[in-house]
Amino acid sequence: MYRDYLKDRIGSLIYITGTLIRGFSTQTFAERKFGLTPDQYVILSLLLENEEIMYQRQLAEIMFKDRANISRIIEIMNKKELLEKVPDCHGRKIYKLIVTEKGKKAKENIFKTDMELREKITENITREELETTFKTLEKMNKNLRDKVKLQT
Repeated sequence: MYRDYLKDRIGSLIYITGTLIRGFSTQTFAERKFGLTPDQYVILSLLLENEEIMYQRQLAEIMFKDRANISRIIEIMNKKELLEKVPDCHGRKIYKLIVTEKGKKAKENIFKTDMELREKITENITREELETTFKTLEKMNKNLRDKVKLQT
């Protein structure tokens, strides 16, 4: 029986690469004593760069994390005074997420390191290779997005 080596290995390679990137980021954040996790940094970045993202549910959908996970991260960030949860007029348990000045400064503090990490991760990879990889991963993401259900 003929097996397609690339199709057999692509899932595990993506998983391992993602795990390595996450580990490298977490290790670097800890070494530099940022007091934030990479997930918390991503949330700050998303909220600051996309004004239309204001609610936990939207973050959960974008980051593809379940509601409990996002709630836990948001509570930690709220306690660290990186963001505020402002009650929404449409529902008593719905909160808008607003990045505080402390959160903005934390994001600015980490931005240079974020760019360094991206450079190290993509070292020796051409622009063309990155574009092809990006397009391919977008297609895989699209193939799977409606097949995976998270509690949001």
